[in-house]
Amino acid sequence: MNAPVTESTLQDPAQPLTADAQKDKQPLKLLIAAPRGFCAGVDRAIEIVEKALERYGAPVYVRHEIVHNKYVVEELKAKGAIFVKELDEVPTDAPVVFSAHGVPKSVPAEAERRNMVYVDATCPLVSKVHRQAERLIEKDMHIIFIGHEGHPEVIGTMGQVNAGEMTLVENIEDVDKLPFDSDYPLAYITQTTLSVDDTREVIDALEWRYPNIVAPKADDICYATSNRQAAVKELAKDCDLVLVVGSPNSSNSLRLVEVAERLGTPGKLILRSSEIDPAWLEGVRTIGLTAGASAPEVLVREVVDALRTMREVSEETITTAEEKMVFKLPRELLE
Repeated sequence: MNAPVTESTLQDPAQPLTADAQKDKQPLKLLIAAPRGFCAGVDRAIEIVEKALERYGAPVYVRHEIVHNKYVVEELKAKGAIFVKELDEVPTDAPVVFSAHGVPKSVPAEAERRNMVYVDATCPLVSKVHRQAERLIEKDMHIIFIGHEGHPEVIGTMGQVNAGEMTLVENIEDVDKLPFDSDYPLAYITQTTLSVDDTREVIDALEWRYPNIVAPKADDICYATSNRQAAVKELAKDCDLVLVVGSPNSSNSLRLVEVAERLGTPGKLILRSSEIDPAWLEGVRTIGLTAGASAPEVLVREVVDALRTMREVSEETITTAEEKMVFKLPRELLE
């Protein structure tokens, strides 16, 4: 990582600054996206873990990362949460929380078989897709699920139905490989954190190949994913670089980088401000800044503070939507 430009690194204080050094001393304009960061589902999931700790006392076990952000996970660990991969790592008499991404039906079934206390923190918008899948199977339809293989939300959604009742596609090439006849009874659903533009292309390919395929009544891509992508589209066109605060295993954060790059603006995904390479700022006059839906605002401000140590910074917020969505906590934490 290159060191920031300082007076001691310049050629000779008595000599005029080089053209490049003068250029790097120019002010930096920072366009900050709104909305950004936590969505209602993430707020709810974190609060569920905190309320469970209050209600049951530490430790409370959490199956998988509650949300995809290391900072959030470490904060909850400090309060008494223990994160595990599977239920067999949880003592039978200890409470366990299921992550916001959702789980296969086999997971709560296993918890009930073992008489475990569990709280489901699945985002309600993911749960809506789960119920949708069940209804489609009841209508004897085969489901085409648009999503990223291996993502926890995909594993959870595909686990709502029996093996063979749902087929995963990630791109147009996968659509071309589907074995079904054009009149086969098909329906499609999608992961909630996909690229709006990429998903539209896959849906168009499905509808072209299967004219009678049944679409969801409403878009499965969640409001927060759509809003954050729209905000990046608005600011990226005026930026030399877009920084996205988020985790590399966060689908919605990765999509924000892709949105910027699709518009021709370089994008960088960073977990923390310490990952910023000062070399990225060479020749840069305007930076866009946003955060994935599982990244807290404290990390955004950390990035702003770090940029201020490198350049003189002026901030401007670019607002493209107002979010007022709030999800209720599970009944068992309110009683």
